[in-house]
Amino acid sequence: MSDADDVLGAALPLEYAEDLDPLLDRIGDASCVLLGEASHGTHEYYAWRAAITRRLITERGFSVVAVEGDWPDCRRVGRSVTLAPGGAEDPRTALDAFERWPTWMWANEETVRFCRWLREHNAGLPPDERAGFYGLDVYSLWESLRAVVDHLAEHRPEYLGTALEAYRCFEPHGEDPRSYGWNTALVPDGCAEEVMALLTRLRRPVSHGDSRDPDEELDVRQNAEVAAGAERYYRTMIGGGPESWNVRDVHMADTLDRLMDFHTHGAQTGRAVVWAHNTHVGDARATSMADAGMVNLGQLARERHGRDRVVIVGFAGGPGEVVAAPRWGDPMEVMTVPPPAHGSLEEVLARSELHRGMFVVPPERDMPGFFTGTLGQRAIGVVYDPDRDPRQYVPTRLADRYDVLCWFRITSALAPLHMEAARRGELETMPSGV
Repeated sequence: MSDADDVLGAALPLEYAEDLDPLLDRIGDASCVLLGEASHGTHEYYAWRAAITRRLITERGFSVVAVEGDWPDCRRVGRSVTLAPGGAEDPRTALDAFERWPTWMWANEETVRFCRWLREHNAGLPPDERAGFYGLDVYSLWESLRAVVDHLAEHRPEYLGTALEAYRCFEPHGEDPRSYGWNTALVPDGCAEEVMALLTRLRRPVSHGDSRDPDEELDVRQNAEVAAGAERYYRTMIGGGPESWNVRDVHMADTLDRLMDFHTHGAQTGRAVVWAHNTHVGDARATSMADAGMVNLGQLARERHGRDRVVIVGFAGGPGEVVAAPRWGDPMEVMTVPPPAHGSLEEVLARSELHRGMFVVPPERDMPGFFTGTLGQRAIGVVYDPDRDPRQYVPTRLADRYDVLCWFRITSALAPLHMEAARRGELETMPSGV
């Protein structure tokens, strides 16, 4: 039997929302579903993640949507979709306010459509049953510190002095993470002591039974966690190697656990769906990342919660278009994605001429070679050069990296909200990985 026959024999249809039934069967009672993407700028990945998430929320009681985004920005979106006091009446307003490059990751029409749906869904539910929208990432050091200072000044002034000490420690760096990173190469501990003193004071369990507003307590605690995580990230970033990547993904895993705990009510465990790049959600142990000493969110989720409680869905696509930038901080562009590299997973899938499909990893180990062999899988980040596409592949054992793979033979670009602003160079930049 040829590779094409193997692919067609294993593929399930993926054209309509009801085609997701086998995926929901695979998810079963899992409490955590991680949905990937092979780029940060492909329409199909965002649209189908949204379709999966809608079904998880309406049919399986999922109450957390956690994305590879900054906590403060995503909290504004979360307040809108949960109809919280002071939240924007239209989630588009909150998403349009994203200013840090690369804004297109979440400030796009696909995310607007999902968040408008989520707000409408939540409107018919009691406040404590509404599904939230949260950011998992670690970059918002200064925004999170300011949020902590503002909160403590109003609600807990006895801690304000500790917060101001942390904030003043960072002030000489002018909100420039590279400046902080380079300076801590000379003073290795940087502001770690000040941030940890703040975090120690704020690190307390947050639940809906708290005498204070639980959402506000979650917010200030998480902003303090972000400040601590970001301080470690920028301090290790300058040295290179896997350490800064690991700081970031451990932070995301810790935040995910915190959100699931927060949304646990009695015997009902909080159930979360994650949107992040394949390099974060696909188990690192099934890729070359492990050889480089890297861990990631998918690996940590499986280790902490068990394989039976976590389902990982990867995404892959063929040629088409993607939104990305040629260099860090450059304006976003709609770029052409070439046909997949020879010997890659995408080339095997494309040769079958399957338009789109879903592959559920079977429980038995007797499965086609493209499930079990090591094949490169394309990984497009926010920076992309189509001429160097053959270097954009992660050696992957599909059956170990994911539980399910969604495939799209032709891909199309996202619809960003800020394309014109990006062309004018009006967006703030910040160091990042994929």
